[in-house]
Amino acid sequence: MNVALSSNKADSVVKKRKKSFLSDVKQNFYLYLLVLPGILYFVIFKYLPMVGIIVAFQDFNTVKGLFKSKFVGLKNFEYFFTSKDWLVVTWNTLYLNLLFLITGLFFSILIAIVLSEISSKYFKKVTQSLVILPNFISWTLVSMFVFALLSTDVGLINSVLKALGFIQEGKEINFYANPSLWAGILVVLKIWKTAGFGSVVYLAAIAGIDQEIYEAAKMDGASRMQCITKITLPQLKTTAVLLTLFGIGGIFHGDLGMIYAIVGDNPYLYDTTDVIDTYVFRMLRQMNDMSMSTAIGLYQSFVGFVIVYTTNYLAKKYDSDSAIF
Repeated sequence: MNVALSSNKADSVVKKRKKSFLSDVKQNFYLYLLVLPGILYFVIFKYLPMVGIIVAFQDFNTVKGLFKSKFVGLKNFEYFFTSKDWLVVTWNTLYLNLLFLITGLFFSILIAIVLSEISSKYFKKVTQSLVILPNFISWTLVSMFVFALLSTDVGLINSVLKALGFIQEGKEINFYANPSLWAGILVVLKIWKTAGFGSVVYLAAIAGIDQEIYEAAKMDGASRMQCITKITLPQLKTTAVLLTLFGIGGIFHGDLGMIYAIVGDNPYLYDTTDVIDTYVFRMLRQMNDMSMSTAIGLYQSFVGFVIVYTTNYLAKKYDSDSAIF
């Protein structure tokens, strides 16, 4: 009897929810229609491809297809983890992305604060446009500029150093054979290209701060620097933590477009620039092994998932307003 009553109650709750959802759709039909393209995008390009995860556990054969290829268990993972490459590409991915995240956060906030302190509207608009512009330049074009700067024979840097007498003819710096320099080079390029665009969010956050707080602080004798350190930066904390969490979400995914365009298949630089994405891309091109590439991609996604949840848990524990979920 009690089971029947509880079952009836559950059915009635489900019916009420369905009814309320349908009535909400009717009431806000155009809003749901506006969201529909975004939902379809995530379903088609994010969720449906998850079926392809099974390729990581198969000896995939394009003729046999997704569901008839031979199942090999963890063999694809075993090959990757028994090689020394997995430690190198994992370390490079985490190290470079951590550098990108920290430096990007610092310079984005710095640019936003500097722009917000500029009093001339015309100069402010011009400066903001100039710092945002590099974001719209492709990495392929950037790689050409980088080669023009760093080339051993005709590179601008070597030419200037020779003209100033710092290096002699035949003693040029071979940037493309010196892996120790490239972490710094990639960080500088990343800051130049993305920090200006990243400052837009912080500019919007600064614009939302109540101006009366600044006026009250100035009346109490606060200097410009004190207003920045005591008002602006604390007000940006929540935004910075939230964007950092989003950045950590991709910390295990290397920037394939950037690194491959600039470094390419240069084996001299693999020790410091080869990340998981470039490793998978190279393996797929050279070995044509889709199963192993999928296995490495699954490992990458799983570790990224763990990092996101762990970081979000810590953020929620210390500042619940800054957590994503």
